[in-house]
Amino acid sequence: MRLIQEIDQTCCPPLVGSVLSETDAERLAQALRVIADPARLRLVSLVAASEGGESCVCDLTDRLDLGQPTVSHHLKVLTDAGILRREKRGRWAYYRIEPEPLELLRGALDPGAVGTERSTELGVT
Repeated sequence: MRLIQEIDQTCCPPLVGSVLSETDAERLAQALRVIADPARLRLVSLVAASEGGESCVCDLTDRLDLGQPTVSHHLKVLTDAGILRREKRGRWAYYRIEPEPLELLRGALDPGAVGTERSTELGVT
C-alpha cells in the first residue's frame, strides 16, 4: 500500500478534531515528510499546472535548478508515495497528479474535514 493512501479517516482522523494515537501521528508525519521538501513541492505544482495535467520528466528537469538525477529521485519518492503517477512513453516518463492522496493529507490537516456530528461531540465549531 502506498504511504499517503494509508492516511484516511479510519487511520488518521483530522488532526484538529481529535487526539492522534502515537501510531497515527507517526504515519501522518511520514506522509507529510514526503511533500515537506521545496523541490518536491515545486514538482507537484509544476505537474499540476502543466497543460493537460501531465509533464514529461525532460520538461521538469529544465524548470528546476537541480540535476537530472536529483529530479528523478524526487519524482520517484513522490511516485512511490502515491502522489504522482508515472507513465513511460518511449524513452520519456510522464507524470500526473493523483488527487486522492493530496485530498487525504488535506483532510488530515483541515479542521473543516471533521464531520458535523463529530465536531459537535468534540466541541469544535
